[in-house]
Amino acid sequence: MAITLEKVSSNKHYEGTLTKYKFKSTVLGDLDAQFNLFLPANAAHGKVPILVYLAGLTCTEDNGAQKGAFMRDAATEGIAILFPDTSPRGAGIEDEAAAWDFGVGAGFYLNATRSKWAKHYNMLDHVTKELPEVIEAAEIPIDFSRQSIFGHSMGGHGALTIYLNSLIAGTKQYRSCSAFSPICEPSAVPWGQKAFGGYLAGGVEEGKTNYDASILVGRVKGAINVLIDYGTADNFLHQLHPEAFLKAARDAGHDEVQVRVRCHEGYDHSYYFVCIFGISWIIELTTYRSRHLHQITFIAATYGTKRARRGRGVKQPMHHRK
Repeated sequence: MAITLEKVSSNKHYEGTLTKYKFKSTVLGDLDAQFNLFLPANAAHGKVPILVYLAGLTCTEDNGAQKGAFMRDAATEGIAILFPDTSPRGAGIEDEAAAWDFGVGAGFYLNATRSKWAKHYNMLDHVTKELPEVIEAAEIPIDFSRQSIFGHSMGGHGALTIYLNSLIAGTKQYRSCSAFSPICEPSAVPWGQKAFGGYLAGGVEEGKTNYDASILVGRVKGAINVLIDYGTADNFLHQLHPEAFLKAARDAGHDEVQVRVRCHEGYDHSYYFVCIFGISWIIELTTYRSRHLHQITFIAATYGTKRARRGRGVKQPMHHRK
């Protein structure tokens, strides 16, 4: 049976539209699922490239759309942004809302294999398969052959693991990945251990094999495009381990062009940090200058390598500082 998208709300935004949709999700066990989609004005004339933004613990599809400050410059550049939810809603599983870091609002962008959670908690397939299929079936003008993925905190973990797994599998679904304050080594920190131990039949070892970015980056052969930003005043830095990801990347032969990990003095884990550097990521698609640069990877992701090469004259970002 064809899936029907219901338009929940729509707001004009920077000459484009930000629309909230709802549909019955097969992947999430026939629960209602919602997402936000920003379409720039030029989508009226043809398909546009897309960035997928994954939010963090306790968030919904609204946090990035309302607080990230991404849309002004996405509109200027003609890029759509997809904002999925962070977990299923309304499954009615015992204790799924008992903690803020597990269950509702904390789906961890994996496919659950423990029987209690396996029917509903399949955010990996929801983000990577179901949402693109639903959007394409609705004939919304998105070109999914030109997409990149980014996220914050748990969503940064999701962006990294989804991107790296797509490279390992050979699908290369996403052209690049960027992450704010991501959980880089989930199998070694409390947030990840709790999620893996709860959702996965094989526990932390299954999670380490399939969903730990610091392990996955070592398995990728060939070029990758990853950029990580985090703040030195992040009160959750002990949950993130960006240095472990950087070491694993370098040990695997991925140099500072392919993998950049940048720290920023005094910034914390909040959207006050995200909105500052998120703006710079998209601005650089049009300016081709700035010290805060993602433009080579994101221009390549959205417009192809020819335009990206024109941006190579800008300064390189600072290296990771310990």
